[in-house]
Amino acid sequence: MSDRGGRERSGRRQRPAIPDAPGTLRPTFDLPLYRIASEEHITQVHDVSLRILEEAGIAFYDDESLSILAANGAEVGPDSVVRFDRNLIEAKLADAPSQWRHLGRDPDKSATIGGNHIVFAPVAGPPYVQDAGGGRRPGTYADLVNFIKMANATPYLHCQGTEIVVPNDVPFHERALDINYAHIRWGTKPMMGHYPIGLTAQDSVAMARIVFGEDVVASERVLLCVINVSSPRRLDDRMLGSLKTYARANQAIVVTPFILAGAMGPAAVLGTVAQANAEVLATLAFAQMVRPGTACVYGPFLASVDLQSGSPVMGSAESMLAQALCGQLAARYNLPFRAAGTYVSSKAVDMQAGFEGAMSMLSSMLLRPNFVLHAAGWMENGLTTDYEKFALDIELLGVFHRLAAGVSWDDDEWALESVLHEVPPGGHHLGTAHTLERFRTAFHRATLFDTSSYEQWKDAGSKDAAERGGAAWRALLDQYEDPGLDDAIDAELQEFMARRRPQIDPAAFQ
Repeated sequence: MSDRGGRERSGRRQRPAIPDAPGTLRPTFDLPLYRIASEEHITQVHDVSLRILEEAGIAFYDDESLSILAANGAEVGPDSVVRFDRNLIEAKLADAPSQWRHLGRDPDKSATIGGNHIVFAPVAGPPYVQDAGGGRRPGTYADLVNFIKMANATPYLHCQGTEIVVPNDVPFHERALDINYAHIRWGTKPMMGHYPIGLTAQDSVAMARIVFGEDVVASERVLLCVINVSSPRRLDDRMLGSLKTYARANQAIVVTPFILAGAMGPAAVLGTVAQANAEVLATLAFAQMVRPGTACVYGPFLASVDLQSGSPVMGSAESMLAQALCGQLAARYNLPFRAAGTYVSSKAVDMQAGFEGAMSMLSSMLLRPNFVLHAAGWMENGLTTDYEKFALDIELLGVFHRLAAGVSWDDDEWALESVLHEVPPGGHHLGTAHTLERFRTAFHRATLFDTSSYEQWKDAGSKDAAERGGAAWRALLDQYEDPGLDDAIDAELQEFMARRRPQIDPAAFQ
C-alpha cells in the first residue's frame, strides 16, 4: 500500500533546521489556576495516593518492567503487583521535566508543553466518522487525511494529533504505518505517534528518525503518546511496551488513567482522584526508571457513569470537580497538565453536544491545562469523529484562546478620552475615535455562532449551527496548503513501510 494520499516532490533532501526558541503562534495563559481545595486537602489526596501505592500497589504485567522496578527499589510481589515506598516516588518525580518543546516538521510551528503554555490537539481514536451528508459510517484513510489537513489549516489547533479517526479500510495491523505517514505527508505541526502496543510505537519512532534524523530524535521530543492505565491499578504489556519504547527514544508520554467513576473507580470524587493520582505517580516513576528525564504529562481521563444505565456521562459536575483536583495535583508536582477536551455523549450536533462540549472545555480552561487532547471533533462518547462538530469546536477554541489571554492592562484599555470627554451622559461609544480605531479587533468574533437579528438570520437561509459547521469544514479543506514532502525522505518512508508490512504479525494485536 503506497502513498494513499498522493505525493508532491520538492527536490533534494533536507533535515529541518532547529531554531533556538519554539515557534511563536502559541497561546499562553494570563489567568490564575482555579483552586477548589486548600493545600491541606491536596496534601491529603497525595498522602492517600501514596498509601494506595504502599499498601495495595499497582499491577505491572510485563517481565522486563518488573525487573526494572525491582532494580530501582520497588517491592515486586509474586502476583506482579508492585508496591512503592513514598520516598522512591518523590525521588523519581524530581527527575521529570516541567516543560519542553514538541518539535513540528515545520520548526516554526513547534509547541511548548508546560509552564503557562497551552496546546490543543484533535480527537483521537474514534472508529466511526459522521457528517450531515454521509451520516455515521466507519472511518477511512481519506477521512483521516481530511482531518489532518483541517488541523493544519486552522490556527486554533497546535498539535495535529494521531488517529483522528480510525482508517478502517487499512488492515488493522498496518494502520500505524499509514497513520504516521499521513501525518508526516500532509501536516507540519507537532504530531503524536501511534501507541496501542510496543510494535506500533517502534515503527512510529523509526519513521520519525527518517524524517527528523536520529540526532534530532535523540535530543528533541518529536512524538507524544498516551499511556492508558487499565484502571483500576493495572498496566498491561501493551502499554508498558509503548511506554518503554517512547521513553528510551527520549519521546514524551501522557500518563492517562482512564476512569469512569462508579465503574473503574469508586462512586465518589475523592476516591476516584486518589486512585487516579496513585496510578499516575506509579507510571510516571516507572518512566523515570526506564530513562531519567522522560517528559511526562499528568493527564487522567476522568468521567462518571450513569449508575442506573451504566452509560458514560460527559460534562458531569463530578468529572469537573475531579479534574479540578487533578489540576491542583499536577501543579503540586510541577508537571504539565492534560485536561478534558470537548467531550460529549450526544450523538448529534445539537444543544446537548454544545452544552456538554462547552462545559467540559470551560472547566478545563480554568485549570491552566498545558495539553488538551480531544479538543475538536469528539462525538458519541469518543466513538465518532464528526465533521461539523470538528469545525464548531475549532470556533469554540478561538474563544478559549481569547479567554486564556486574560485582561490587558494597557493604557488604551481604559478609553479615558472617550469616557471623560467624548461621550456625554446618555450618549454612546459607537462613533468615538477609540471605537473606530478598534472596531475590527477589540473583541474576538466567533463567526460560526450567529449573532444577527432574526430577520437577518432568516434572510440568510435560517441556517442552524450544524449547517454553518458543514460549510466551515469544507472551507478549511479549501484553505489547506499542501506542504509537500522532500523526495528522498518520502522514498525512504515508502521503502520502510513496504519492508515492514509483511513483517508485522497480526497475532501480535490480538
